[in-house]
Amino acid sequence: MSELFDPSSGAADSPTDKGRARAGRDDDPLADPLAEALPGAPLADRVRPRTLAEFEGQAKLIGEGKVLRRALDAGATQSLILWGPPGVGKTTLARLVAAATGARFEPFSAVMSGVKEARTALIEAQQRRRREGARTLLFVDEIHRFNKAQQDAFLPYVERGDVLLVGATTENPSFEVNAALLSRCRVLRLEPLAPEEVVRVLRRAIDHPRGLGGRLRIDDTQLLRIAHAADGDARRALTLLESVAALALVGGVVDDDVLAGALDRKAVRYDKSGEEHYDLISALHKSIRNSSPDAALYWLARMLEGGEDRRYLARRLVRIALEDIGLADPFALRIALDSAEAYERLGTPEGELALAQATVYLARAPKSNMVEKGLAEAIRDVQNTHAEPVPLHLRNAPTALMKAEGHGQGYRYAHDDPAAAREMECLPPALRGRRYLDGGARSRASPPTPPPPRPPE
Repeated sequence: MSELFDPSSGAADSPTDKGRARAGRDDDPLADPLAEALPGAPLADRVRPRTLAEFEGQAKLIGEGKVLRRALDAGATQSLILWGPPGVGKTTLARLVAAATGARFEPFSAVMSGVKEARTALIEAQQRRRREGARTLLFVDEIHRFNKAQQDAFLPYVERGDVLLVGATTENPSFEVNAALLSRCRVLRLEPLAPEEVVRVLRRAIDHPRGLGGRLRIDDTQLLRIAHAADGDARRALTLLESVAALALVGGVVDDDVLAGALDRKAVRYDKSGEEHYDLISALHKSIRNSSPDAALYWLARMLEGGEDRRYLARRLVRIALEDIGLADPFALRIALDSAEAYERLGTPEGELALAQATVYLARAPKSNMVEKGLAEAIRDVQNTHAEPVPLHLRNAPTALMKAEGHGQGYRYAHDDPAAAREMECLPPALRGRRYLDGGARSRASPPTPPPPRPPE
């Protein structure tokens, strides 16, 4: 297997060539997972890695001795679910697995095709295995697009080993992939590329004959700007580089004006209904709870730039004011509600400042979850104890009959009788003396913010 990882390997007896021969790829180039891109293909496709040595990122999976590297060395017999954001190498890794195992590579998109086409591909793979003994790697891109019932179609073929299934998804497999299918696959999580890894991808694309062939004059500082604009997405970075090359000056020179024209405004990676949405709102909420105003403002900005629904953010700020600040600063609720109203009146972008001000105020405010915990304990008592009648002295007595029944007798009006607050019990007899607001619920205050200096008179 070591020859596969050597970028200079091209001998006829390399594992890649053996795999192609076993699958009959000399007569069927479309089945070759490492086939060259067609002329005119996008830069990202032309410079797609053909060996692990060319692959950037995911060191925790493909580094020496790591899980995917060991699986490839052993022949990769287990089906995989590759989970990660766009542009981190899911498709490329699937191609490399196919090449390393000598399996016929069958790409399949859950976006473009349905279960009928999937069953056809599975049956053909089964027949090929029985007829020729050839393995098939079925690569299902966006596997989460199939609902869980439709995913059942893969189960018998994966279980019998008719196909080596590699599914790619940007969504959390725990929620989007059939549990029975998950139990037959290994889930590998891929992370966004670090900026320095993206820079190496770009430099290779510039220098490689399949890429720009050294025709672009651009320094590493400019490449780093492209990397930051790509947010760990190698495909996006290569697309931006292709735009830069199209705008380059005579001789392939790239100046700051060319770069600014190609990058324009950064498109923040964000999925309003996916995993990242929940991760970011969790980060915002927890930063406010932790009294970290700078972090809270950053996460708010990430969500704003990603296109999050501003009304959703306003509702979450109201929830935070109730849940995490409560009676430690009752005015926080008013601030949160006012920010929502200000956004409704002003809209984007001016109204976003109201959301930002509320975020900072809530982060700086003292914190208390006393009422939230007290309510939870009261609800627990309601669920777990007998619903006793309201004590007579607390009952309403609007009629003479009710008064005759004893309703309201013994009630003490606390405004005129201050001792009533200490001496009159208001809970049912079975819960007499129960306290919800001083047992376990904590209140804490943030470090006080010093007031700004007064201007000289």
